[in-house]
Amino acid sequence: MPIVNRVADLQPDIQAWRRDIHEHPELLYDVHRTAAFVADRLREFGCDDVVTGLGRTGVVGVIKGRKPGKGDLRGIGLRADMDALPIEEATRLPYASKTPGKMHACGHDGHTAMLLGAARYLAETRNFAGDAVVIFQPAEEGGAGAAAMIRDGLMDRFPIDQVYGMHNNPGLPIGSFALRTGPLMASTDAVDIRIEGLGGHAARPHLCIDTVLAGAQLITALQSIVSRNVDPLEAAVVSICEFHAGNARNVIPQTAELHGTVRTLTAEMRKLVEKRVHEVVAGVAQATGTKIDLNYERGYPVLVNHASQTDFAIEVAKEIAGDANVGEMPPMMGAEDFAFMLEQRPGAFIFCGNGDSAGLHHPAYNFNDEAIVFGTSYWVKLVENMLAA
Repeated sequence: MPIVNRVADLQPDIQAWRRDIHEHPELLYDVHRTAAFVADRLREFGCDDVVTGLGRTGVVGVIKGRKPGKGDLRGIGLRADMDALPIEEATRLPYASKTPGKMHACGHDGHTAMLLGAARYLAETRNFAGDAVVIFQPAEEGGAGAAAMIRDGLMDRFPIDQVYGMHNNPGLPIGSFALRTGPLMASTDAVDIRIEGLGGHAARPHLCIDTVLAGAQLITALQSIVSRNVDPLEAAVVSICEFHAGNARNVIPQTAELHGTVRTLTAEMRKLVEKRVHEVVAGVAQATGTKIDLNYERGYPVLVNHASQTDFAIEVAKEIAGDANVGEMPPMMGAEDFAFMLEQRPGAFIFCGNGDSAGLHHPAYNFNDEAIVFGTSYWVKLVENMLAA
């Protein structure tokens, strides 16, 4: 497996890049140091074009193969995310975060380093026809950086006819991959509710309109959407995770606030749940005599892997890891803004094993450097097979 062997030679450099990025985590769009690090490496590798500032702080590199693209396929995009999380790191590693309250708790440092490794290999060999477009995206963790890059012309300015993404997966063995055709990750919508009643003394509830009682009824009623409106063979989540009301044990509060999230796996179910949330809120307001304001904001869409590109990704993964180490990933209710890119172009999102590590977004999480050779090799093989010279 010459690709894997060659990438293994690059492992020390890729690991060093990963650990440098890990030491200097940055949030959302404020990834200026990381973006500069990426752009400098891409220029050193000899990329034919390096564009910065796309989607505010995104970086794109174009690597041209030895031959022009064949047929309708001019080139493909490979995407990695660069941002970290607002979490205090608890790993005590020698290369742990140097910035209090920030850490790479989701492995984006590894994603960035692996794609840099692939870019270096592809720029050296150019054993493909057409263009490999490497995409380094900010603000995956809630900032919709993918959508921002698309608005800045990502899909129009570069020859991206298909697009592919990758994420590490704790619990999946090192050297393994997993994916599936169709819905893989959920849409995520934000629910913000403000309830206004009539505050007063806790000993005279009959003279008040109790916002705490209304909020409790509303939380219970919202659960009926999943239990009684959603087909049991489909998936939806309504989670109210914040309830803020009052500051004294003997005062019925004038207002209360609820905040939560809605997750679904199809566009149709997303529409249904949104409609029912509005209806339930209106019903509880009428029943309790409160005034309830609902702000329902759509976030990331459902991530849907395209059939043909997923089949191709499976075959590439099998070449790298062997048939027994490529499995089907069940749908999950977490969200990923790579979904925006898959709405624009056909492609596939794959998970690579991170071994027996702490979970994503955990303060003890660390990307496993042993995964580097497999993830980087997957990127290289994907380009060389899809854009065969």
